[in-house]
Amino acid sequence: MPRWLWKHWEGGKIHALMLDLDVGICSELEKRQKKKLLLDYLWENLRYHNWWCFRYYLCELLSLLNVIGQMFLMDKFFDGAFLTFGIDVIKFMSDDQEERVDPMIFIFPRMTKCTFHKYGVSGDLEKHDAICILPLNVVNEKIYIFLWFWFLILAGLTTLVIFYRIIIILSPRMRVYLLRLRFRLVRGEAIDAIVRRSKMGDWFLLYMLGENIDSIIFRDVIHELASRLGSTKPIEDI
Repeated sequence: MPRWLWKHWEGGKIHALMLDLDVGICSELEKRQKKKLLLDYLWENLRYHNWWCFRYYLCELLSLLNVIGQMFLMDKFFDGAFLTFGIDVIKFMSDDQEERVDPMIFIFPRMTKCTFHKYGVSGDLEKHDAICILPLNVVNEKIYIFLWFWFLILAGLTTLVIFYRIIIILSPRMRVYLLRLRFRLVRGEAIDAIVRRSKMGDWFLLYMLGENIDSIIFRDVIHELASRLGSTKPIEDI
Protein backbone atom coordinates (compact mmCIF):
# COMPACT_ATOMS: atom_id res chain seq x y z
CA MET A 1 0.00 0.00 0.00
CA PRO A 2 2.73 2.60 0.79
CA ARG A 3 4.46 1.76 -2.50
CA TRP A 4 1.18 2.06 -4.42
CA LEU A 5 0.44 5.41 -2.77
CA TRP A 6 3.86 6.79 -3.67
CA LYS A 7 3.60 5.61 -7.26
CA HIS A 8 0.24 7.35 -7.47
CA TRP A 9 1.42 10.58 -5.82
CA GLU A 10 4.78 10.73 -7.58
CA GLY A 11 3.08 10.35 -10.96
CA GLY A 12 6.32 9.85 -12.89
CA LYS A 13 7.70 13.29 -12.00
CA ILE A 14 11.32 12.16 -11.73
CA HIS A 15 11.16 10.19 -14.97
CA ALA A 16 9.64 13.19 -16.76
CA LEU A 17 12.28 15.60 -15.40
CA MET A 18 15.11 13.29 -16.34
CA LEU A 19 14.49 14.04 -20.06
CA ASP A 20 16.75 11.08 -20.92
CA LEU A 21 19.63 12.94 -19.27
CA ASP A 22 20.66 9.80 -17.42
CA VAL A 23 22.68 9.04 -20.56
CA GLY A 24 25.08 11.89 -21.18
CA ILE A 25 25.80 10.78 -24.76
CA CYS A 26 23.80 13.17 -26.93
CA SER A 27 24.46 16.19 -29.14
CA GLU A 28 25.46 19.44 -27.48
CA LEU A 29 22.40 21.21 -28.89
CA GLU A 30 20.05 18.58 -27.48
CA LYS A 31 21.89 18.61 -24.17
CA ARG A 32 21.61 22.40 -23.88
CA GLN A 33 17.92 22.34 -24.69
CA LYS A 34 17.14 19.65 -22.14
CA LYS A 35 19.24 21.30 -19.46
CA LYS A 36 17.41 24.57 -20.09
CA LEU A 37 14.02 22.87 -19.79
CA LEU A 38 15.05 21.24 -16.52
CA LEU A 39 16.55 24.44 -15.17
CA ASP A 40 13.47 26.48 -16.10
CA TYR A 41 11.22 24.00 -14.32
CA LEU A 42 13.35 24.07 -11.16
CA TRP A 43 13.49 27.85 -11.19
CA GLU A 44 9.78 28.40 -11.79
CA ASN A 45 8.65 25.76 -9.26
CA LEU A 46 11.30 26.28 -6.65
CA ARG A 47 8.96 26.68 -3.70
CA TYR A 48 6.30 24.11 -4.54
CA HIS A 49 7.75 20.68 -3.79
CA ASN A 50 7.29 20.40 -0.03
CA TRP A 51 3.97 18.55 -0.17
CA TRP A 52 5.40 16.16 -2.77
CA CYS A 53 8.40 15.49 -0.54
CA PHE A 54 6.42 14.97 2.66
CA ARG A 55 4.17 12.49 0.88
CA TYR A 56 7.26 10.35 0.33
CA TYR A 57 8.16 10.63 4.01
CA LEU A 58 4.57 9.72 4.90
CA CYS A 59 4.91 6.56 2.81
CA GLU A 60 8.04 5.64 4.76
CA LEU A 61 6.13 6.14 8.01
CA LEU A 62 3.30 3.98 6.68
CA SER A 63 5.86 1.28 5.86
CA LEU A 64 6.94 1.27 9.51
CA LEU A 65 3.33 1.08 10.69
CA ASN A 66 2.77 -1.71 8.17
CA VAL A 67 5.57 -3.85 9.62
CA ILE A 68 4.51 -3.23 13.22
CA GLY A 69 0.88 -3.94 12.34
CA GLN A 70 1.81 -7.24 10.71
CA MET A 71 3.74 -8.28 13.81
CA PHE A 72 0.73 -7.64 16.06
CA LEU A 73 -1.65 -9.36 13.64
CA MET A 74 0.63 -12.39 13.61
CA ASP A 75 0.75 -12.30 17.39
CA LYS A 76 -3.04 -12.29 17.48
CA PHE A 77 -3.08 -15.25 15.09
CA PHE A 78 -0.76 -17.23 17.39
CA ASP A 79 -2.64 -16.28 20.58
CA GLY A 80 0.08 -13.97 21.85
CA ALA A 81 3.04 -16.24 21.14
CA PHE A 82 4.57 -14.48 18.12
CA LEU A 83 5.99 -11.26 19.62
CA THR A 84 8.38 -13.24 21.83
CA PHE A 85 8.81 -16.16 19.42
CA GLY A 86 12.38 -15.33 18.37
CA ILE A 87 13.46 -14.53 21.93
CA ASP A 88 12.00 -17.83 23.16
CA VAL A 89 13.87 -19.74 20.43
CA ILE A 90 17.17 -18.08 21.37
CA LYS A 91 16.52 -18.76 25.06
CA PHE A 92 15.68 -22.39 24.24
CA MET A 93 19.07 -22.86 22.57
CA SER A 94 20.90 -21.73 25.72
CA ASP A 95 18.79 -23.64 28.29
CA ASP A 96 19.68 -26.98 29.79
CA GLN A 97 18.72 -29.84 27.48
CA GLU A 98 16.83 -31.73 30.19
CA GLU A 99 14.63 -28.78 31.19
CA ARG A 100 14.05 -26.81 28.03
CA VAL A 101 10.84 -26.85 25.98
CA ASP A 102 11.15 -26.13 22.27
CA PRO A 103 8.85 -23.12 21.54
CA MET A 104 8.77 -24.05 17.85
CA ILE A 105 7.29 -27.46 18.68
CA PHE A 106 4.91 -25.80 21.15
CA ILE A 107 3.46 -23.60 18.39
CA PHE A 108 3.96 -26.00 15.49
CA PRO A 109 3.57 -29.55 16.87
CA ARG A 110 5.22 -32.20 14.73
CA MET A 111 3.16 -35.11 16.06
CA THR A 112 -0.49 -35.36 16.95
CA LYS A 113 -3.18 -37.94 17.71
CA CYS A 114 -5.17 -38.99 14.65
CA THR A 115 -8.31 -41.04 14.20
CA PHE A 116 -8.53 -43.24 11.13
CA HIS A 117 -11.80 -44.63 9.86
CA LYS A 118 -11.90 -47.85 7.85
CA TYR A 119 -14.25 -50.70 7.19
CA GLY A 120 -13.53 -53.94 9.00
CA VAL A 121 -13.98 -57.53 7.90
CA SER A 122 -17.64 -57.50 8.88
CA GLY A 123 -18.30 -54.33 6.91
CA ASP A 124 -18.71 -52.12 9.97
CA LEU A 125 -16.91 -48.75 10.26
CA GLU A 126 -14.01 -49.02 12.65
CA LYS A 127 -12.00 -46.25 14.31
CA HIS A 128 -8.29 -46.55 14.92
CA ASP A 129 -6.26 -44.12 17.03
CA ALA A 130 -2.70 -43.43 15.89
CA ILE A 131 0.14 -40.93 16.17
CA CYS A 132 0.56 -38.86 12.99
CA ILE A 133 3.58 -36.86 11.88
CA LEU A 134 2.90 -33.33 10.55
CA PRO A 135 5.80 -32.73 8.13
CA LEU A 136 4.43 -29.37 6.99
CA ASN A 137 4.93 -27.91 10.49
CA VAL A 138 8.63 -28.69 10.26
CA VAL A 139 8.69 -26.21 7.37
CA ASN A 140 6.27 -23.75 9.02
CA GLU A 141 8.37 -23.33 12.14
CA LYS A 142 11.41 -22.36 10.03
CA ILE A 143 9.34 -19.91 7.96
CA TYR A 144 7.91 -18.10 10.98
CA ILE A 145 11.18 -17.86 12.87
CA PHE A 146 12.63 -16.26 9.73
CA LEU A 147 9.64 -13.92 9.53
CA TRP A 148 10.11 -12.90 13.18
CA PHE A 149 13.71 -11.84 12.60
CA TRP A 150 12.83 -10.30 9.22
CA PHE A 151 10.05 -8.14 10.72
CA LEU A 152 12.39 -7.11 13.54
CA ILE A 153 15.14 -6.09 11.10
CA LEU A 154 12.68 -4.21 8.88
CA ALA A 155 11.16 -2.37 11.83
CA GLY A 156 14.60 -1.40 13.15
CA LEU A 157 15.94 -0.18 9.81
CA THR A 158 12.75 1.71 8.98
CA THR A 159 12.84 3.40 12.39
CA LEU A 160 16.39 4.54 11.67
CA VAL A 161 15.23 5.91 8.32
CA ILE A 162 12.44 7.88 10.07
CA PHE A 163 14.96 9.43 12.48
CA TYR A 164 17.23 10.18 9.52
CA ARG A 165 14.37 11.99 7.77
CA ILE A 166 13.59 14.01 10.90
CA ILE A 167 17.23 15.13 11.10
CA ILE A 168 17.15 16.16 7.44
CA ILE A 169 13.94 18.16 7.97
CA LEU A 170 15.27 19.97 11.02
CA SER A 171 18.87 20.52 9.91
CA PRO A 172 19.74 22.48 6.74
CA ARG A 173 23.41 21.78 7.52
CA MET A 174 22.75 18.06 7.17
CA ARG A 175 21.20 18.69 3.74
CA VAL A 176 24.29 20.58 2.67
CA TYR A 177 26.54 17.82 3.97
CA LEU A 178 24.58 15.09 2.18
CA LEU A 179 24.64 16.92 -1.14
CA ARG A 180 28.36 17.56 -0.83
CA LEU A 181 29.01 13.97 0.13
CA ARG A 182 26.95 12.51 -2.70
CA PHE A 183 27.74 14.97 -5.52
CA ARG A 184 31.40 15.82 -5.27
CA LEU A 185 31.55 17.47 -8.70
CA VAL A 186 29.28 20.28 -7.53
CA ARG A 187 30.96 23.30 -5.95
CA GLY A 188 30.33 23.70 -2.24
CA GLU A 189 29.24 27.32 -2.52
CA ALA A 190 26.62 26.36 -5.10
CA ILE A 191 25.17 23.76 -2.74
CA ASP A 192 25.20 26.26 0.14
CA ALA A 193 23.34 28.83 -1.93
CA ILE A 194 20.67 26.38 -3.06
CA VAL A 195 20.01 24.92 0.39
CA ARG A 196 19.95 28.38 1.98
CA ARG A 197 17.52 29.81 -0.57
CA SER A 198 15.23 26.84 -1.17
CA LYS A 199 12.93 24.60 0.81
CA MET A 200 13.00 21.03 2.01
CA GLY A 201 11.03 19.73 -0.97
CA ASP A 202 13.39 21.38 -3.44
CA TRP A 203 16.36 19.72 -1.75
CA PHE A 204 14.68 16.33 -1.94
CA LEU A 205 13.81 16.77 -5.62
CA LEU A 206 17.37 17.82 -6.47
CA TYR A 207 18.79 14.85 -4.54
CA MET A 208 16.52 12.45 -6.42
CA LEU A 209 17.41 14.03 -9.76
CA GLY A 210 21.11 13.80 -8.96
CA GLU A 211 20.68 10.08 -8.34
CA ASN A 212 19.11 9.57 -11.76
CA ILE A 213 20.77 11.87 -14.31
CA ASP A 214 24.32 12.18 -15.59
CA SER A 215 26.64 13.66 -12.97
CA ILE A 216 28.19 16.23 -15.33
CA ILE A 217 24.80 17.46 -16.50
CA PHE A 218 23.56 17.62 -12.92
CA ARG A 219 26.61 19.65 -11.92
CA ASP A 220 25.93 22.17 -14.70
CA VAL A 221 22.26 22.48 -13.74
CA ILE A 222 23.08 23.02 -10.06
CA HIS A 223 25.71 25.65 -10.84
CA GLU A 224 23.32 27.54 -13.12
CA LEU A 225 20.50 27.33 -10.58
CA ALA A 226 22.81 28.62 -7.85
CA SER A 227 23.86 31.56 -10.02
CA ARG A 228 20.21 32.48 -10.60
CA LEU A 229 19.47 32.22 -6.90
CA GLY A 230 22.40 34.52 -6.17
CA SER A 231 20.41 37.51 -7.35
CA THR A 232 17.28 36.78 -5.25
CA LYS A 233 16.43 37.26 -1.62
CA PRO A 234 16.51 34.25 0.69
CA ILE A 235 13.13 32.54 1.09
CA GLU A 236 11.69 31.08 4.27
CA ASP A 237 13.16 27.65 5.07
CA ILE A 238 11.11 24.44 5.06
